[in-house]
Amino acid sequence: MFLEFFYLLRAKGLEVSINEWLSLISALDKGLAGSSLTGFYYLCRSIIIKTEADYDKFDAVFAEYFQGVETPEDLPEEFWKWLSDGELERDINDKGNGDDFFRELDELLQMFHERIEEQKEKHHGGNYWIGTGGTSPMGRGGYNKQGIRVGGRSRHKSAVQIAGERNFRDFRQDNILDIRQFQMAFRKLRQYSSRVEGERTELDIDQTIDKTCENAGLLEIVYDKPRKNTVKVLLLIDSDGSMLPYSRLCNQLFQALRKSNHFKDLKVYYFHNCIYDNLYNTPLCKRGDWIETNWVLSNLDSEYKVIFVGDAAMAPSELYRRGGNSVIGLWNDELGIEWLKKFKRRYKKQIWLNPIHESEWDWAYGAQTIQAIGEVFPMFELSLDGLERGIKKLLVK
Repeated sequence: MFLEFFYLLRAKGLEVSINEWLSLISALDKGLAGSSLTGFYYLCRSIIIKTEADYDKFDAVFAEYFQGVETPEDLPEEFWKWLSDGELERDINDKGNGDDFFRELDELLQMFHERIEEQKEKHHGGNYWIGTGGTSPMGRGGYNKQGIRVGGRSRHKSAVQIAGERNFRDFRQDNILDIRQFQMAFRKLRQYSSRVEGERTELDIDQTIDKTCENAGLLEIVYDKPRKNTVKVLLLIDSDGSMLPYSRLCNQLFQALRKSNHFKDLKVYYFHNCIYDNLYNTPLCKRGDWIETNWVLSNLDSEYKVIFVGDAAMAPSELYRRGGNSVIGLWNDELGIEWLKKFKRRYKKQIWLNPIHESEWDWAYGAQTIQAIGEVFPMFELSLDGLERGIKKLLVK
């Protein structure tokens, strides 16, 4: 039973080493988890989890493995009232025994629930009932070397409940992003240069030191032009249709980029499924409220870094058929795939961010077009890991 949990952690992608697991066993031998599943949850997480990014994965595995295990936190309210009327609580010497931890815990929990069925009134002292003082293995304020403490900090939440709440979703590296995470990720999309127009208003510390040394210690202050981010971004977002489930996510990305003031220039346009003769000015994709795609290709120079955002899922005809397109309700003289290749040829750096989980690209609706577009542009999942890898791709010379 103990090893099954270890193997499940590793099967779910958590890198738990043998040394870490042996450290956990040693901690259990020393009684650091007591006979509490909640204690074990925190002890286990503190020893084997290396980064808060893995907390949510750990919670998911813990909740899956221990689902249905009842703990003293589920004690009826009447028992809590009885216990609160007793003596002051003092710590007891709860000790587990490594590999025997779960076996002993199961036995104690079985005994615990039998007592709940039998007990009809509060009890102080003694060695049998759930109460305060005494040497009973269940209760608080007494002494038993291997018992269940009832009361204290863990009253309202069991370990399974804590894990089940999944409070660390936002820490995951593969999690869908929020506005702040978008902003933090896009901060890496920076290429500073001092070769910009403007006065020399920024103190150049290195040159000041060099000139002062050359001047026999007489201070000579050197100023330089301020360094500014020279990155220009063209953001093209798929809107409506199959992208509706991701509209909130795309809005967050848009807001994050708008709030980022470190780009030299940012242009945002929208399309529906694929790019054709026109790009839309708003996510509503209203007929006539657009700009010609050829104008964008002609007027935005090749230094723009192009970021496509879309699920790339559509009918194959939208990529490979010209003429009247009933899906978009417009006439397209050129194939959709050719329009995409125009962007490939025009701009030096482009990526495609796909909100569909990468593991689903081969079988999700639109798998054929996802694969086709992935052959034109480097495609990354719209997660923190995927965005960071995509930004790295944009910055590679």
